[in-house]
Amino acid sequence: MSIWSRIANTLRRGDRLNSEIDEELQSHLQEAIESGRDPAEAHRALGNTLRLREQALDFRILPWLDSLKMDAIFGWRQVRKNKITSTAAVLSLALGIGACTAAFRLIDAVLLRPLPITDPANLYALVRRMPDANGQMTIGDSWAYPAFTQMRQAVKGKAELIAVSFVYPGDITYDANAELERVNLQYVSGSMFSSFGLHAAAGRLLTESDDTTLGAHPVAVISDDYWARQFGRDPKVVGRTFRMGADLYQIVGVIDGPFSGTQTGTMTAMFVPTMMNPKVLRNNAFWFRTLLRLSPGANAEAVRQQLAATSRASEEERMRGVPREVFERDMNQQLLMVPAAAGASDLQSDYRSSLWMLAMLTALVLLIACANVANLMTAQAESRSREMAVRVSLGAGRSRLVRLVMLESLWIALLAAAAGCAFAWWAAPFVVSRINPVTNPARLWLPFDLRLFSFAALLTLAVTLIFGSLPALRSSQMRPARVLKGGDDPKARHRTMHLLVAGQVAFCFIVLQLAGLFVVTFQRLTNRPVGFSPERVLAMETISMQPQPPAIWDQELEHLRNVPGVESAAIASDTLLSGWDTITAVSVNGATPSLVLTHELNISPGWLHVMRIPLLNGRDFRPEDVYPGVAIVNQAFARAYFNGLDPVGRRFELTIDGNRRVGSEVIGLCGDVPFLDIREPMPPQAYFPFREVNASGQLQAENDDEIMVRTSVSDPMSMAAVLRREVPAGRSEFRVSSLLTQTDINQAQTVRERLLAMLSLFFAVVALLLAGVGLYGVLNHSVVQRRREIGIRMAVGAQASNVVRIVTSRMIGAVLAGATMGLIFGLLC
Repeated sequence: MSIWSRIANTLRRGDRLNSEIDEELQSHLQEAIESGRDPAEAHRALGNTLRLREQALDFRILPWLDSLKMDAIFGWRQVRKNKITSTAAVLSLALGIGACTAAFRLIDAVLLRPLPITDPANLYALVRRMPDANGQMTIGDSWAYPAFTQMRQAVKGKAELIAVSFVYPGDITYDANAELERVNLQYVSGSMFSSFGLHAAAGRLLTESDDTTLGAHPVAVISDDYWARQFGRDPKVVGRTFRMGADLYQIVGVIDGPFSGTQTGTMTAMFVPTMMNPKVLRNNAFWFRTLLRLSPGANAEAVRQQLAATSRASEEERMRGVPREVFERDMNQQLLMVPAAAGASDLQSDYRSSLWMLAMLTALVLLIACANVANLMTAQAESRSREMAVRVSLGAGRSRLVRLVMLESLWIALLAAAAGCAFAWWAAPFVVSRINPVTNPARLWLPFDLRLFSFAALLTLAVTLIFGSLPALRSSQMRPARVLKGGDDPKARHRTMHLLVAGQVAFCFIVLQLAGLFVVTFQRLTNRPVGFSPERVLAMETISMQPQPPAIWDQELEHLRNVPGVESAAIASDTLLSGWDTITAVSVNGATPSLVLTHELNISPGWLHVMRIPLLNGRDFRPEDVYPGVAIVNQAFARAYFNGLDPVGRRFELTIDGNRRVGSEVIGLCGDVPFLDIREPMPPQAYFPFREVNASGQLQAENDDEIMVRTSVSDPMSMAAVLRREVPAGRSEFRVSSLLTQTDINQAQTVRERLLAMLSLFFAVVALLLAGVGLYGVLNHSVVQRRREIGIRMAVGAQASNVVRIVTSRMIGAVLAGATMGLIFGLLC
């Protein structure tokens, strides 16, 4: 009989198989009787019917598999029999397994899952370890296009370099009269799609010929995700046109497959050639990442060194003429090739440590749950000690006892894994929704696929081994004769359980300490003074298809100020804490530009009042003020460049357009506000008039600025619909691209800390509940096991307080030992 037939017989064994064997034995007897033999003699010749049945059964099935099946069935019956214990164990483990699975789901989506391209392991990102504006070493991954072209030529034949811009929110319209639509857009090298092995679902993809001449090929490729959401997979989308800024683009193709960009955490909708970005001609504009794919047989280190030499030469050329101190500081950089199989994004760098912290918290919670369930299972095994002793006395091997307990543990782990996966299915998207700042919402691909199920299966097996091994080994080591006589040592029975309680308490204290640190960090950031009032302020990114002169922007402002519900309005080149900034070098009295860089912001008169930034001295801008010419500076600027003296009336110079210096007179001193990051010290800031004159003395026209509106209503978003209508009503040239509250922008700065504080508090509560359940289980088991002793003590006059002290003394000792270990470990770490 084949092995598969025996496996099938084993798994479906029942009355049918036994009937077949009985029929076969009966047929042999019947043949003997029909041949003339006496029935009694035929029975004797055939032998023991029961033994023959067992031999025939062993031939038709796999005995070891049948034994395993019987033990599994018995284990399931035990789980169903002990409903309360099993439910507590399943719920405890489900929280731990679900939390770990959800954490893995997030870590996999952000840090581990390869891009859906050909050979993702051969994808690298070029980054530089370099000093920031404050001289601190940091990792920079942005590049200028002239340096990129030089590096690409230097390693031609050894590696392929691909330019992929940061994801930009592009404002497009498919119809001149339609509302603006904001889509995520990337400028990419024309060779990217062929290098990644991507194909078109409709039309064609970009090629190198689309990426050769500045502004010559206004074409776009859209992702499959955007194609499905926006066009319902209509094949007629190929050939459609849209307008972005002053350019008219044509959609030439759709990507086949799930590829939606290389910036993990952001779904890119459109890809256009890098040559459609006017910044390609500027050597001081750093606006894209550089990806690299090695050619077959190329030496990675040799390629890196050649790229480093080319990059250094390009930087030396770019920085020619800058002060020696600045040159030496900025040239202290090292080029690195970082694996980018999972893509490259700020989300990865910002949340890498947070995600591993989350993984550590979930692992601690899972360990607490395992210790809890191990205690419950050990207590249950103790209550079955006489059953196990009888089994051993009847011939069961100790390995059989271990298997019985482990199979019961496996059933509990499987039920917990099922519930945990359901929890993870909900929890991972929930966590992603918590890291979705309004300024840059994250979108992650979170499939329930083979990777996730493999992790869940391995975790389930590991959990089974962790919490099932102890009760299984305890059951196999008991002495049948001593147990049946009732002579087992109660202290020995409880010692292991108390050690597990100490471990639970230690892990619980570690989780509580981590939660406390995260909550305190979040509270300090949240309560840090920002120097301005974000309440009731709306930031409207307002754009025009064609650049408009300052007079037209002033007319728009005047119209908005007369809208009911608007208290005041002003214009700024950007919003505070938006993540974007412009920095420049400042010199005083003709000296060498300082190494301390200054943040710039162009504002219209009244912006300080809208933001409630105090003007400490001097005056605000007037409508006739222009840039360059006058400036308002903050207190940090005065401390950095004027030794803390009153800067009003003093002059300083800026370095712009390469090495051109322009002077400005300080007309006002205002309070400090965080500009780029709420975590940084208050930086030097210089505010310049919104009206800017170019090198030829003409007023500069603008097509994209922020209109800041302070409303008179408590909920500024209630004015959103009105303002969206009023902006084009004031001047038909303008449209609102995006509209956010300044409060939301501020809160986006603390998303990471808020997430860690929220999750750590949740896991701290779970850890306390699990530890409490574990303590109760052990204490209850101890009382049940010592009922006879407690009854005798009370019968001879023991007081209730004495009984409580006797019962809880060892438990209190275990709790104190665990707390001490947890505190020491937390302090050392």
